[in-house]
Amino acid sequence: MPRHQELPISIDHLRVVYPAADRGSAPKIAVNDLSLDVREGEVFGFLGPNGAGKTTTMNVLLGFVQPTSGKAEIYGKSVTDEAARYKLGYLPELTYYYKFLTGRELLHFYARLFDLAKPEATERIAKVLKLVEMEQAADKPIRSYSKGMQQRIGLAQALINDPKLLILDEPTSGLDPVGRMKVRQIIQRLKDEGKTVFFSSHELGEVETVCDRVGILFNGQLKESGSVSSLISQYHCNLEQIFLKVIGFNGNELNTEAL
Repeated sequence: MPRHQELPISIDHLRVVYPAADRGSAPKIAVNDLSLDVREGEVFGFLGPNGAGKTTTMNVLLGFVQPTSGKAEIYGKSVTDEAARYKLGYLPELTYYYKFLTGRELLHFYARLFDLAKPEATERIAKVLKLVEMEQAADKPIRSYSKGMQQRIGLAQALINDPKLLILDEPTSGLDPVGRMKVRQIIQRLKDEGKTVFFSSHELGEVETVCDRVGILFNGQLKESGSVSSLISQYHCNLEQIFLKVIGFNGNELNTEAL
């Protein structure tokens, strides 16, 4: 059996370097020798400050960015293989939908992209609407949706092809406490269904609640990883404090004159 065949995500010595923006400046190393595995059926939190390389790594997994060196696989297939992407669903941080469509019409559109037959699409849409608690609003135009409702219909479209792996970029960004709680509940339901969830977030309290394991990225490098419980036991503090320690943040370095 080939190594990592059954792993939802396997990243080996991944390096992504962007060309210099202008003459005289150095190329930007976005991801530097990143190796990371995500196991079947777990919720994995991908953490790091802005500019750490999280989005670039996700874009490699989605086939949007080509690695400079190293490799990334989804269920044993290279991320450059179109077949690998049929096994995943994706929710970007910022969603852009045609606001004149209803939620149900949007889901039918995405179902057609995956060549789902109409009876299968209708059945699948009913299931995902129930999962994200959007049945009552399914036939209302998206322009009438709150931010939380837009995020939940976004999760529904990410699930339309019944993927084994979900990649979510800041799924609770900009949501109020109720919206965050609903997304957290949906992630738990997905885990209960046996799906694997890989997501980035700055909401470390949420991550600590829902994630089995986390990885902390800084300056393109994986600085720490492990189960939430083992990291808390190792560092003797909560995940937010662990995060700050790992990236070397010192609260005393704040410029008090700017406060």
